[in-house]
Amino acid sequence: MLTVHHLNNSRSQRILWLLEELTVDYELKTYQRDSETNLAPAELEQIHPLGKSPVLTDGASTVIESGAIIDSILRHYGDGRLQPEIGTDDFEQYLQWLHYAEGSAMLPMMLKMYTARLGDAGAPLQPRIHDELQRHLGYIENALQGVDWLVGNQFSGADIQISFVVEITPLLYSLEKLPNIAAYRDRIQQRPAYRAALERGGFYAYGPAS
Repeated sequence: MLTVHHLNNSRSQRILWLLEELTVDYELKTYQRDSETNLAPAELEQIHPLGKSPVLTDGASTVIESGAIIDSILRHYGDGRLQPEIGTDDFEQYLQWLHYAEGSAMLPMMLKMYTARLGDAGAPLQPRIHDELQRHLGYIENALQGVDWLVGNQFSGADIQISFVVEITPLLYSLEKLPNIAAYRDRIQQRPAYRAALERGGFYAYGPAS
């Protein structure tokens, strides 16, 4: 059976959501962040040397990285669901979004959060970070113009992968200037499988208010 090693308030929430969308049985092993450092516990290093979450184990196989986990689950358990047909233009777009979320979009967000802790020492970096943040949020905002979902206007694993990006956006930038992202986040959080994943995974700081 699949086992998801799930850290509270982390990217692993979207893996639970994917499995709930597919109605695939899985075992859940939960880990709690340190209350002072907010870091993952050392126990996760026993699953994978990096000690990060999500981690997926499936028999003797261990998979890290959200995009790789989503890809693996859909290939082995998806039965063609939640991704376009391989060889189509939509599939190429799907792959781009699957990798874009962590490969590009998250970088300025992480820099913004980390440098905010530096106070005046981080001030010289803020204009460049702000420009990059605007560039990426503007790209996502424009991609959602007139559509509900990112690829072919069909819900897919790409939407699950990008969900963490749009859920932490309000921590860094006003959603009043990003109406498409705001509406997209609401659509995501209203899906029954998303709500089921919240119940399974426990409190999630970036989820819906109610």
